[in-house]
Amino acid sequence: MQVTILGAGNMARGIATRLLAGGNDVQILDRDAGHAATLVDELRAASDGRVSPGTIGDDIRGEVVVFAIPYVAVAGLIDSYGEQLADKTIVDITNPINATYDGLSTPADSSAAEEIARRVPASARVVKAFNTTFAGTLTVGTVAGQPLDVFLAGDDADAKARVAGLVEAGGLRPLDAGPLARSRYLEGLGLLHITLQFTLGTAFGSAVKILP
Repeated sequence: MQVTILGAGNMARGIATRLLAGGNDVQILDRDAGHAATLVDELRAASDGRVSPGTIGDDIRGEVVVFAIPYVAVAGLIDSYGEQLADKTIVDITNPINATYDGLSTPADSSAAEEIARRVPASARVVKAFNTTFAGTLTVGTVAGQPLDVFLAGDDADAKARVAGLVEAGGLRPLDAGPLARSRYLEGLGLLHITLQFTLGTAFGSAVKILP
């Protein structure tokens, strides 16, 4: 499958690593073409050439589009691409944490994923995923010998299944958390997981795992 990642930061690196491990083709676009090219050069050795760089504003080639950028930058990105996002499966990985890291910046009755769904073309399908996983653990794919759990929330069953397939092919475990409104809880969990790094000293190397 062709996947476009918007952003070339650490989370883009981790997600691209899993996508390439699953045999997918990856396009990485960033506002800084040099950042995208550097990341692609890093990934290319293990990808058989299935990854390419570009600049945000270039045409989106993927049927799945990953928003690997800060939440505050999402609205401008959606406005830039407009109808190019129509009919795409959009993966929102953002955590809309406020400036003081003691809460979320979204309304109490909404989430970043729901706000994104309101802005994109009506035919786009938004799936929340990867917001409780950290970049370094995604690159490795496991923590303490256990595959990462990736929680998915979305209203479109086919879109969730598509993202779940990408997650599973990359060696991770997809868990369906329910409709898109459940993103509110996933984003709260993402905030908790981030803040615990500073009290537990786990250096963003931990994982949220559901065990039987």
